[in-house]
Amino acid sequence: MYFIIIYEIRSRLVLNKLSFGDVMRIVITVGGSIIIKDHDYKRFQDYSRVLKSMAEEHQIMVVVGGGSTARDYIKIARNLGASEALCDDIGIEVTRLNARLLITALGDHAYPKVPHNFAEALEYSTTGRIVVMGGTEPAHSTDAVGSILAEFVGADLLLNATSVDGLYDKDPHKHPDAQMFPEITPSEMLELLADKEMKAGTYEFLDKTAIQIIGRSGIKTVIFNGENPENLQKALNDNIGTLIVPNTP
Repeated sequence: MYFIIIYEIRSRLVLNKLSFGDVMRIVITVGGSIIIKDHDYKRFQDYSRVLKSMAEEHQIMVVVGGGSTARDYIKIARNLGASEALCDDIGIEVTRLNARLLITALGDHAYPKVPHNFAEALEYSTTGRIVVMGGTEPAHSTDAVGSILAEFVGADLLLNATSVDGLYDKDPHKHPDAQMFPEITPSEMLELLADKEMKAGTYEFLDKTAIQIIGRSGIKTVIFNGENPENLQKALNDNIGTLIVPNTP
């Protein structure tokens, strides 16, 4: 699950891969395994520093995930006999706690409340502050929340911060010979996910719902390594990660 950052760029910004006009809206999803890694408050400070710098030129929205903390709480709930619906709700609440931590780190640069739905996120973004949110409803992954938000607000770009450098043909943590895709279309990603051998490795960066939404909306998306918060800026200005380009007609 992830934080969402939306921002409008008032000065012309040109990316090596993506070129936009004077105003750009961007949604950024940050995995809980990254933002809450080792439960280190400095990670929130590092991310907030980069986001504040970006907010000098842009208006931002972020979606944050729950990470291992959410999984731990869900495991306890299941052992106590909780329904899957309740487990989903618990996971969502953890993502919102992570969102509150990032808001705390951002201080006055962030809108003080965590939106619980996409309409609230859009409303809060009109203040010009960074908007940070977690999950929205059961059965929606952080990837799905980020892609739906991007479509809802008409984002120009979706940035997906992960634990590796981009999208690979197989899990690079387990396979040293894994090959990264510099570019890929949503249709090609769905074909990869349909491959039984790949699914057996459980290597999926974006779930099917997220990919379908990105495909139908045509939102340009970059998957990149978010372990270093500075890569948020690099994803805007440099050729890093994997670029998801619209399907060809």
